[in-house]
Amino acid sequence: QVQLEEFGGGWVHPGGSLTLSCEAPAHVFGITAMGWYRQAPGKQRGLVAVVGDDGRTRYVDSVKGRFSLLRDSITRNTVHLQMDSLEPEDTAVYYCYANWDGVAYWGKGTLVTVSS
Repeated sequence: QVQLEEFGGGWVHPGGSLTLSCEAPAHVFGITAMGWYRQAPGKQRGLVAVVGDDGRTRYVDSVKGRFSLLRDSITRNTVHLQMDSLEPEDTAVYYCYANWDGVAYWGKGTLVTVSS
């Protein structure tokens, strides 16, 4: 079992920035993919950004050039999502994701609200 702890989120003006962080327990080794998904009101949960074990990162098109996902190179159990130039359309509950031993694990979610 992998319990993911999420940090960050909150309210920001359009054009502002926020950073989300997610930590998996230090004793868990071998997490392959790790990243973030989001679910806006009335919509399905979808990919934001995920980094694989090969170090390659996938982004949903709508955040390319604005969001950046970094994975801790030493522990490999922490990821940070830097979100810049936030838009009202980015408002959603953001969920940390990790794949360990072929199983997907999710955080409880953190709300990001972009509004003037």
